[in-house]
Amino acid sequence: MEHRARPEPRVAARIRESFAAQAMMETLGARLVEVGAGRVRIEAPILPGSRQQHGYAHAGLSFAIGDSAAGYAALSVLPEGYEVLTSEMKIHLLAPAKGGLLVAAGRVLRPGRRLVIVEADIHAVEAGRETHVARLMGTMVPLAP
Repeated sequence: MEHRARPEPRVAARIRESFAAQAMMETLGARLVEVGAGRVRIEAPILPGSRQQHGYAHAGLSFAIGDSAAGYAALSVLPEGYEVLTSEMKIHLLAPAKGGLLVAAGRVLRPGRRLVIVEADIHAVEAGRETHVARLMGTMVPLAP
């Protein structure tokens, strides 16, 4: 598996098509904003329905978009026809997610044929200022066609 700076156009198209089929991401209002080889960015608005009792974005929103960003980053380095499933994912909550937008930047730390090690950083955007609110780290399992 080759780790390139830019994914082939068909890889990016496959990831965009897969993302568009995710009902959960649609429910959250999430958008796939960048696809690169071994990296993916997803943004989601912090909607009233995804806030916790103190008004911050619920950790579930951070986890959902971080897991998806990391998973698609893993998929971007795999051969055509493969899919991925999350085997395990840990989240570190670093600060309250205040603002109107969350941005998840997923990336591959170590590609492999049996396991792909990934991480994602989540930033909250408030009044143009970004705050690092969470870091996820986990393992994706490639599923052969």
